[in-house]
Amino acid sequence: MGMTLTEKILAHSSDSKTVTPGDIIFSNVDKAMIHDVSGPGVIKVFKELEKKGYKLEKLWDPDRVWISEDHFVPASDRISADNVIQLTKWAQKYGIKKHFKYGMGQYGICHTISHEEGLVLPGEVYVGGDSHTNTTGAIGAFSAGLGHTDIAYVLKHGKIWFKVPETMLFKVTGKKPDYVMAKDIILNIISDIGTDGANYKAMQFSGNVIDDMEMEERFTLTNMTTEAGAKNGIIEPDSTTVDYLRTRLGALKFNLVKGDPDAEFGEVFEYDCEEMEPSVAKPYSPENVVPVRDVQGTEIDKAYIGSCTGAKLSDLRSAAKILEGKKVKVRTEVLPAAQSIYMKAIKEGLVTIFMESGAVIGPPTCGACCGAHMGVLGKDEICASTTNRNFPGRMGNVTSQTYLASPMVVAASAITGKLTDPRDL
Repeated sequence: MGMTLTEKILAHSSDSKTVTPGDIIFSNVDKAMIHDVSGPGVIKVFKELEKKGYKLEKLWDPDRVWISEDHFVPASDRISADNVIQLTKWAQKYGIKKHFKYGMGQYGICHTISHEEGLVLPGEVYVGGDSHTNTTGAIGAFSAGLGHTDIAYVLKHGKIWFKVPETMLFKVTGKKPDYVMAKDIILNIISDIGTDGANYKAMQFSGNVIDDMEMEERFTLTNMTTEAGAKNGIIEPDSTTVDYLRTRLGALKFNLVKGDPDAEFGEVFEYDCEEMEPSVAKPYSPENVVPVRDVQGTEIDKAYIGSCTGAKLSDLRSAAKILEGKKVKVRTEVLPAAQSIYMKAIKEGLVTIFMESGAVIGPPTCGACCGAHMGVLGKDEICASTTNRNFPGRMGNVTSQTYLASPMVVAASAITGKLTDPRDL
């Protein structure tokens, strides 16, 4: 019996001829990431170990480690400012050169930087100190989030153990309707299987709809596998993957690992995309999904277009198509996911469209998405958001409500001040 893509990557990384779901393996890691929240936590682990006589003299390979400043930038308080200072000194001490610093050129949300800068390649094992590290699996890598202690071990040894996950296959076929985006597809899938439906499993996506998707839309699918409890999300690399990476890395050759034709999947789910329509996840769960028209007219206080799920360049283009020539009726914030995306959005005239509509444009940050700063929700406020989580208090006050939706749905809702299907504008 053949292996799935996830199994083949893990077999190779553990120097095994073959692996099967449930096997415990010791895997070599290709890339590792920490950010301004997980980094200080990892450093704390090392400090605790030093008290016990364990010294971290050097990292396993500083060139394979990178740091993103994204959650609390611009610094929201003294602690977040001190965290960035601590992380900067630590990076200098251990020779980490890939440090994407706020206010010094290219920086942004870690899950966007990972592919925007071509930091992870197909077939690699990539781990990060954040649960949405799954995002980067869209390029055909095994990408998974780990806790502070596991990341600390990786930084020292370049290895970590995994239980090989069973792979669930999601085939999305048919003709994709014009106003249906990747966000709608993954919300419908999570609605079907539930937020625990893929616990410690791999979610793999295939079908002609996936084949025709641009890379940035694919990242939305794998990003939100986290919301179904998945260990990783993954898509087999193809010419679209290669073209996307070549614009960032030049003529580099890529190892396009594919699953075996006779690979065995734990479960197979099939979707006709033509039956899907613009959707929202109602509070307080990403699985609480209905068509937008079911809740059409629900008044909102804010529209948020940002985060690793909703502020890539393709997301901004989609929102701008809806907003062009119109005015927003509620406060609307647009935060590009990386500085490079912000610059492209300026050159393409997207930022002008947003500002002329009345929206505020902000710097790349995770601040509002995680309810930390840069636009948190107040008591009882309702938000239409392109983010990926909507549990109580996620974006601010515990009484606030977040409706998760695509950039098109959020832009349409900003114009009317109510949840709105973009087809009905």
